[in-house]
Amino acid sequence: MLYPIGIQNFESLRKDGFAYVDKTELIYQIASTGRYYFLGRPRRFGKSLLVSTMEAYFQGKKDLFKGLALEKLENEWTEYPVLHLDLSGKEYKSMEDLDVRLDRHLSLWESSFDAAKRYPMADARFSDIIDTAYEKTGKPVVILIDEYDKPILDSAGNEPLREAYRSRLQGFYSVMKSQDGKIRFGFLTGITKMGKLSIFSGLNNLKDISMDHRYVDICGISEEDLHACFDKSVQEMADANRLSKEECYAKLKDYYDGYHFCENSADIYNPFSLLNALDSQRFKDYWYETGTPTFVVKALRNGKFNLEDLTLDGVPASALTGVNADDSDPMPILYQSGYLTIKSYDELTEEYSLKYPNKEVERGFIQGLANIYVPSARYNSPFAVRKFAEDFKKGDAEGLMKRFEAFFADADYEIAGDAELYFQNTMYVMCKLMGQYVQVERHTSNGRMDIVVQTDKYVYIMELKMDATADEALKQIEDKGYAKPFAADPRQIFKIGVAFSKQTRRIEEWKIA
Repeated sequence: MLYPIGIQNFESLRKDGFAYVDKTELIYQIASTGRYYFLGRPRRFGKSLLVSTMEAYFQGKKDLFKGLALEKLENEWTEYPVLHLDLSGKEYKSMEDLDVRLDRHLSLWESSFDAAKRYPMADARFSDIIDTAYEKTGKPVVILIDEYDKPILDSAGNEPLREAYRSRLQGFYSVMKSQDGKIRFGFLTGITKMGKLSIFSGLNNLKDISMDHRYVDICGISEEDLHACFDKSVQEMADANRLSKEECYAKLKDYYDGYHFCENSADIYNPFSLLNALDSQRFKDYWYETGTPTFVVKALRNGKFNLEDLTLDGVPASALTGVNADDSDPMPILYQSGYLTIKSYDELTEEYSLKYPNKEVERGFIQGLANIYVPSARYNSPFAVRKFAEDFKKGDAEGLMKRFEAFFADADYEIAGDAELYFQNTMYVMCKLMGQYVQVERHTSNGRMDIVVQTDKYVYIMELKMDATADEALKQIEDKGYAKPFAADPRQIFKIGVAFSKQTRRIEEWKIA
């Protein structure tokens, strides 16, 4: 089987015999019931292929749809003039980058429809091209815009450039409103839905289907798709990894499934990771290996938030459907870019609970956080996570605490900010990373944290207090009875009290009992 990894052109995919999960019935449904749509999905989720499929459909290329749902659904196969703007595949660092990209597409369209270049401004040229295409073909125009928000996201942290991009693109996209009578269909894709950036203010008739239950699997692969289209591939992968087919399905689900794009949504697989896994027959972190987008990294570095809150309950819908210009809240960015997904929905409060979609995303995301919060914990440094884990496994409590003490003394003060928040977030990341090697549980509240780490031979009960003494931390362990669950446990138990200073951002003292 030929897996369409990185294939974004529908015509090429069909002619070259690549596997295709048929989404054309949904395309027909969209094209038959409305005029302007927006779809937001994470990167590497098949948005570009979807847009290319729409392009082939509206160009009347019936032969490409042989054997697909659309072949039977569509009777007329009308050929419309299509304007396909692709803003992906380029990094935007200046206004010139955006202007060159727009000019390239506009010039191609002017050549295709023999339209004169009468105006210097991109929006005026765009409008003129629509007029010309409509007049020369006698048919309304189809407009497809892929990754409409790429320049905006690339300018995260550079507010003057972001505002310049916003202004230019808002004027460009608003042409669709003024030329409404000459447009058959408009479809925009992106990662984010820009809230207060108001880039859509000129398109108030744009329907956002990002969280529409009817289209949750228009991009991505459902469980039903996987079984129907790739069952033989899963069996081959199972054989290569000495698993039963059922075990392989379960492991694929654990690694790459779990995306929910609305309440009560079916599980959706990341197509890029799933297809890579089936092709290589290996369980690896394919999506994360392609890199964390700059705008996500900046949102994490700049945000003054508790990492533990990312997967809490009580998230309003407005926090998932809009990205604001100040980037102070990373929640919308993390949800829309695929690092978090919907866990559940409370109809009474109309609030969501979020979670990491799957093992691949959680592991990759925590590693990304480690690069920000604990850059000194690289593989070959004294603070490598595996070395902390080795201390735990050896029962070297004193060596462990000396390593922790030195680790915080090496803190990155650029991101330290609020001392308590920095301490909590750093320990959150460290515990998540150590969870790959040892069993870790942690709880936080009001300037304190307790951590229980278990290995085959040892149990560590650690109480960490802010601006207190190590003795007070040990007393907390006794008063709260943290060791009681291990009273009959044959393993050696270490009780460790740790005092952390807000002022110095370091561990001031620690004691082992």
